Amino acid sequence: MNVIQAEKLDHRSLNEQIRNAKDSCVIESCCGQRFIAAGMSGCDVEIRGIPGNALGAYLNGGSITVRGNAQDAVGDTMNDGKIAIHGSAGDAPGYSMRGGRIYIRRNAGYRAGIHMKAYKEKFPILIIGGKAGSFLGEYQAGGVIAVLNLDTPDEKIVGFFPCTGMHGGKMFLRSACEDVTFPEQVTAKPAAEEDLLELRGYLGEYCDLFSLDIDQVLDAPFTVITPDSKNPYRRMYVAN
Repeated sequence: MNVIQAEKLDHRSLNEQIRNAKDSCVIESCCGQRFIAAGMSGCDVEIRGIPGNALGAYLNGGSITVRGNAQDAVGDTMNDGKIAIHGSAGDAPGYSMRGGRIYIRRNAGYRAGIHMKAYKEKFPILIIGGKAGSFLGEYQAGGVIAVLNLDTPDEKIVGFFPCTGMHGGKMFLRSACEDVTFPEQVTAKPAAEEDLLELRGYLGEYCDLFSLDIDQVLDAPFTVITPDSKNPYRRMYVAN
């Protein structure tokens, strides 16, 4: 296993060492370096510390595991691969994400999943184990966002203005959402049996990764949000 001591490295030097590691590496003493593993494919990276903004931007394969928190724009425009955050993530995780999976064990900040999209075989998945901030799924055009609120289920699951401009994809919120206001262009309804079966398929890897009981996770009210078919954004942004 290649071990990289990041304490005195800037992001260019750190990424050069990741490229040289080829198959896998562990990054020790990470402290705010931006753009870690940007554009990477085919390498498994474990980070011990706190990576800076744009972790895994344009990721095209392989995996990134963070044994703690991450800052803003995790997986910005990622195309494939997996990012697992064992703590919380800052604002805009999954920004313009178009493929792959982002798994966050705890909370996410504002604008998680903004501009997520799907095309042909590319299908992005963003799962947040805690709560999400305001503007969750803003302009979502494809893929799946799930927020589970596992740690503080008595608190509001999401901030203000979720699903603003949503014109594709689907969102699952582990809550009856009686205290959440959705925009007119989406339909929010209690999850049916077929919705929960679909969700189980997305949650399997997530629950295995974070040692969660999938049956306990699913044993709660869920709300499913989809764009309204009459939404005027649809023709502008979503392929038939």
